[in-house]
Amino acid sequence: MTTIQQNLLNPNNQPLVIGEFSIRQDEDGRYCLNDLHKASGYDKKHQPAYFIRNQQTKDLIAEIENPSNGASANLQMPAVGKVNDGKNNGTYVVKELVYSYAMWIFAKFHLMVIRAYDAMVMQWKINDRQSISPEQQALLHEIVSRRSEGERKIYAEMWSRHNKHFRITRYSDLLAIHFQDAVNYLETLEIKSKGSIYIDEKQSLEMLCVHARFFQAWWYTHSPALAKLNPLLVTMLNDNMFSMSSAISDVSKKCGFKIPNYDYDHMFELQTLPHARYRLLK
Repeated sequence: MTTIQQNLLNPNNQPLVIGEFSIRQDEDGRYCLNDLHKASGYDKKHQPAYFIRNQQTKDLIAEIENPSNGASANLQMPAVGKVNDGKNNGTYVVKELVYSYAMWIFAKFHLMVIRAYDAMVMQWKINDRQSISPEQQALLHEIVSRRSEGERKIYAEMWSRHNKHFRITRYSDLLAIHFQDAVNYLETLEIKSKGSIYIDEKQSLEMLCVHARFFQAWWYTHSPALAKLNPLLVTMLNDNMFSMSSAISDVSKKCGFKIPNYDYDHMFELQTLPHARYRLLK
């Protein structure tokens, strides 16, 4: 059994965290609605009891517990459970009802819950350290073989660049969570027809602008805290950030490329796990 499977069966190993609140789970892995209620602001109108009595919620519970539903055929427990042991009292629900409850409260909280759950699952995968499957290895091998067109020098160079990019000694060591990134990397790596891989001047400038934008995102996230240590330095660098924005805009227009619309505003927040940041590159 993999670590991910163990976590799904024993989820308390990696708790769901919403803001400053850690969401408790019962022995069946269901999440405590009372903790979610606190994390959402503790508004009386959003009490779990009101949500559970909602007809739409009842319909969803019935659908989740319906044995004929293919997605829930293996459900071995009720979708809703009560704990009254004096320590962990509350209403506990399955993941689908966690999402539904968060959406019932308001959109911003719904998004917070989705991101928190995704971060938790990503951490499971990171802890699992599972390498790509033989089928995934074969797909990467097919891409390199197809794109190198029998040129042994290009073939070797592609694997060398790939392994260096992902900091691994051989492609079979690639973590499963990075598989799609590897596919994209190998498919877009620019190659000369009968020579080696290269990055032209335009690509270099584009990469420089993108990384400059990353640095700006980091700066705007953390400069308020740094200003408490050295206000004058932060003021000076803020002026540099403004000039950098103008330079990025001018270079991108002159070279005819568009800076990717990544989720820069949340990429360097402290609650965003380092290994989850690549998911914001969409």
